[in-house]
Amino acid sequence: MPVPSGVEISVQGRELTVKGPKGTLERRLPGDISVRQEGAEVIVERPDDERENRALHGLVRSLVNNMVQGVSQEFTKELEIIGVGYRANLQGSSLDLALGFSHPVKVDAPQGIAFEVPAPNRIVVRGIDKEQVGQVAADIRAIRKPEPYKGKGVRYVGEYVARKAGKTAK
Repeated sequence: MPVPSGVEISVQGRELTVKGPKGTLERRLPGDISVRQEGAEVIVERPDDERENRALHGLVRSLVNNMVQGVSQEFTKELEIIGVGYRANLQGSSLDLALGFSHPVKVDAPQGIAFEVPAPNRIVVRGIDKEQVGQVAADIRAIRKPEPYKGKGVRYVGEYVARKAGKTAK
């Protein structure tokens, strides 16, 4: 896979380090998979065609690609809040959520993650680690998942929520 200019990859033993304009990511390589750089290409190799090594080969290739992408351009996840009185507020680096509970919910940004609130009903999670961005977005969504009757809650932008009919009067 090609490496963009400004991105530096180093492997020491089983440790892989990727440095770029947005930051630095480190990861321990699983199994017997080897990673090396030849010019502007990164080569991921497996020792043999055993089932586990074939699976790890694809995994490591995707992980390295995500690391290279993350340090050159950030990953983002967008969430939207649906519901009357539901809103998000940015207080420093933490997020203040009013989601229909008797108290506001505060979410602190972990190291390497930044929140944006372009509108009171929209949250953007940014960072260079794809796994961490996805996990933080999933944790925020889990605070108040979209419910199937009115669709209220926190959801990903573009997420489809199957609606149920509810009760009918006789």
